[in-house]
Amino acid sequence: MGSGPHRVAILVYEGAKLLDVVGPAEVFGEANRLGADYEIVLVSPGGADVTSSIGIRIAVDAAATEAAPHTFLVAGADTYPRTPVPRDLTEAARTLAGRAGRVASVCTGAFILGAAGLLDGKRATTHWKVAHELAARCRASRVEPDAIYVRDGTIYTSAGVSAGIDLALALVEEDHGPDLTRDVARALVVYAQRSGDQSQLSAPLKGSPPRSPAVRRITDLITANPAGKHSLTELAGHLNVSPRHLTRLFRDELSTTPARYVEMIRFDMARALLDQGHTATQTASLAGFPNYESMRRVFARNLSLSPAAYQRRFSTARRANAEEQ
Repeated sequence: MGSGPHRVAILVYEGAKLLDVVGPAEVFGEANRLGADYEIVLVSPGGADVTSSIGIRIAVDAAATEAAPHTFLVAGADTYPRTPVPRDLTEAARTLAGRAGRVASVCTGAFILGAAGLLDGKRATTHWKVAHELAARCRASRVEPDAIYVRDGTIYTSAGVSAGIDLALALVEEDHGPDLTRDVARALVVYAQRSGDQSQLSAPLKGSPPRSPAVRRITDLITANPAGKHSLTELAGHLNVSPRHLTRLFRDELSTTPARYVEMIRFDMARALLDQGHTATQTASLAGFPNYESMRRVFARNLSLSPAAYQRRFSTARRANAEEQ
């Protein structure tokens, strides 16, 4: 890379999702504040400014033909799962990919990489709602519809919107290691740096969302801080209702109890922490379990595995993927 900054070129175009652009850019920017040296450049096919999906103008630094990035990242949009990718975008993607050391897409940006032939023979992912369409268009690629992000060699693809932050954190970790990356995640108040193999559909997303504002307030509280004090009495106190009434609301809306909901959110967090390499004891504490034994029982009930066995299995899969690449 030389002694200069690591240049990250983000390809934007009319209708690009704004969060697909600014989410990863904020990760690289925060890394700079902690000692990294990234230069973030926004490029478009012809060098003209573009309008994002929500109508906000995006100021472009250069045309795709003028950029020489170390990392090339393309944002997604609602447009290209529905229509063919135009020639100027595919050519811009090929040009940037040919100059970059690694290539990445956020959400439906994978359709642009696919149209440029960059996913041929590769594993890839995108938003779960349109993964079937990506598979239909990119028959030479193996689409994994439930991954947060997928790395195959120097090609990285990620799932919907916020997964672009997970992907950017993974790229920063590749460049600067886990300690700086963990500080970036903390500074951005990211819930947890999710591993690529983690499901796109975590516990709060698998069922129907709460209909009532009261239950939604409690589920948001639990999800925002899984390790917090969430006894039935304390949760009921947030709504000034009785524990019995709160339990009835949860059963009516979510077909579960407040305690079981807390447990499943902590279980999701514990898997992410184990994936990141924390010990089982550290994980139990960080995820909010009273002790290791209580966490072990939850893993046994949900996976028929101990936390240690789960971590070994994940590590084995990760090593196999690395050897494959």
